[in-house]
Amino acid sequence: MAVHGGSGLSFGLIEALRALRPNDKTLELVHRLDRDTSGCLLISKKRSVLKSLHEQLREKTMEKNYWALVAGQWDAKVRNVNEPLNKNTLQSGERVVRVDHERGKASHTRFRVLERFENCSLVQASPVTGRTHQIRVHTQCKGHPIACDDKYGDQAFDAQMRAQGLNRLFLHARELRFFHPKNETTMALEAPLDAALEHCLGRLREQNT
Repeated sequence: MAVHGGSGLSFGLIEALRALRPNDKTLELVHRLDRDTSGCLLISKKRSVLKSLHEQLREKTMEKNYWALVAGQWDAKVRNVNEPLNKNTLQSGERVVRVDHERGKASHTRFRVLERFENCSLVQASPVTGRTHQIRVHTQCKGHPIACDDKYGDQAFDAQMRAQGLNRLFLHARELRFFHPKNETTMALEAPLDAALEHCLGRLREQNT
């Protein structure tokens, strides 16, 4: 499900939540996830909270950690990717993002290897900036596209992952950390991997043994 309506969609997650909670008049998305990305998504109930959380995003004090399964062996020394990204909208309305050193906007993602397999790596990606398709393009430009990415992926690698039972993009918003706008405590929210992603990792681990 898309996080909001538009681009030919009459509704998304935020519209569905507003319909389910009509007494909450100011439900708003704090940030967005790509339609094929699972995991943590933050919704605000008050304008004041939304303003505070947006400020944390601007000041880069909100931490967002994603898990991604990427092709090949990610070099552990590559801990930061700083490649400017430029977003283009095709005539069909499809959005495509490319590394562009002339017109691109500054973009920064931190990476850490979590687990290695024979022909792929499970990495944690922590976007410092919040560009469209940022993690997907930053992994691709380093030669390690995300599994089953129909826009930026590698067909041969995707076929190997589908043979392991994977039928969706392996990109998951695993954790959010931020300051609660009201009591100023640190909030740490986690979303477990869904069954499809866990099953794929299980098959890969079996092959490692």
